[in-house]
Amino acid sequence: MRLHRSWLIAAIATIAMLAGGTAMAGTGEQIDNRDEALAAITDGLALIDAGQAKITAGQEWLVANPPPAPEPEPEPTPTPTPDPEPEPAPITATAAVIEGEDEARVDWATERTDITGWHIGRDGTDTTGYGAWSTDLPAEARTFTFDLLRAGDTYRFTLTPHTAAGPLDPVVTEAAMPGGVEPEPTDPPVTDEPDPTEPPAGDGTEAAVVHGWGTPLAASDEFNYSGAPDPGKWGVYNGPGHDGNGTRDPNRVTVDGNKLVMTGLANGASAGMASQFDQQYGRWEARVRSFNTGPSGNQYHPLLIIWPESNQWPAHGEYDFLENGAPGEQCAEAFLHYPGHTPIRQEHAVETNCGAPLSEWHNVALEWDAGSLTGYIDGKQWFDFGAHDITAMPSGHLAIQLDNFFGGNMTPATYEIDWVRIYAP
Repeated sequence: MRLHRSWLIAAIATIAMLAGGTAMAGTGEQIDNRDEALAAITDGLALIDAGQAKITAGQEWLVANPPPAPEPEPEPTPTPTPDPEPEPAPITATAAVIEGEDEARVDWATERTDITGWHIGRDGTDTTGYGAWSTDLPAEARTFTFDLLRAGDTYRFTLTPHTAAGPLDPVVTEAAMPGGVEPEPTDPPVTDEPDPTEPPAGDGTEAAVVHGWGTPLAASDEFNYSGAPDPGKWGVYNGPGHDGNGTRDPNRVTVDGNKLVMTGLANGASAGMASQFDQQYGRWEARVRSFNTGPSGNQYHPLLIIWPESNQWPAHGEYDFLENGAPGEQCAEAFLHYPGHTPIRQEHAVETNCGAPLSEWHNVALEWDAGSLTGYIDGKQWFDFGAHDITAMPSGHLAIQLDNFFGGNMTPATYEIDWVRIYAP
């Protein structure tokens, strides 16, 4: 605000008259009379005029030079959207018939680096009458050849990749073998269920009787009770089926007062159980039979296995002294795995002098010692392997399984065990 000069002079004069005496100038100077007071006022007003001029000049400069506009707030940097996870590298497989041979080769490719192994199998039946078959392969494998394939048949090959997190979706390919017009049925016929009143007792053809194995150990089981298998002797499986196919359901195994009964359903639910008793070397024998009970589909595999106590597979081996590709087949088969799958993966035994089909009762036995693995059916030897370190499993136990290799669309089946007898080495 600018002060009016005449008003300011009058105000100062009035103050001086009212003071009526000595006054001090703002600078500390002594004023003794009216003239000195007026002179001081005049000097002060001059200073006021000078200050007012400076104020006015400053105001005018500020008007002519407004401050710069403030810098705008920077736009927030958007959070980058992460790139989507890349799709896993595909796995492709092709099958090709080997010209002039009863063989087909499956080749596959992938850029995945997390594969820990492969499981490959085929459906159908080979020239020996063996049904569906499969095997495991190391992670680096990229080809496998199937042999003994029947002329005129079309085979479906299933490749299942495995990672540390579990199996991936299988890859399926096919090959049609040349020759033949009407391929023979690949599935064995449904076998009528045997008479349940047939006495399943031994008949003197047990290997233990023929070869004098002595008294069975306490871990044996005659299955002469009803209900669930004796938990003091058996651990019943409850979880995914073989290689993740179907399920292993405790409700699919029971003891009916005379025998153990395992059932496999069309939806892929089946059963398995393991003995609680382990030993290195010894003898095991079981009286068994198996048969289909429903419409044709994929086939269950009935098995008797000595599985390593350590559960380290394949490092400590696996002795499948009965493994058939379908229930009730004409001839028995066995797969004896070398520990570590070296120098080869396994030995494969096929019964040659086949008697009654496996839908009827048979006594199936394994004798394991430091020198060999010997198999018996109804007391008669049908295989003997002792090469390399095939007998080197540190310790193992019996497992009884009705295995699902396919998932669904299974042929309902029954696997019966009259008794299991275990003997010391």
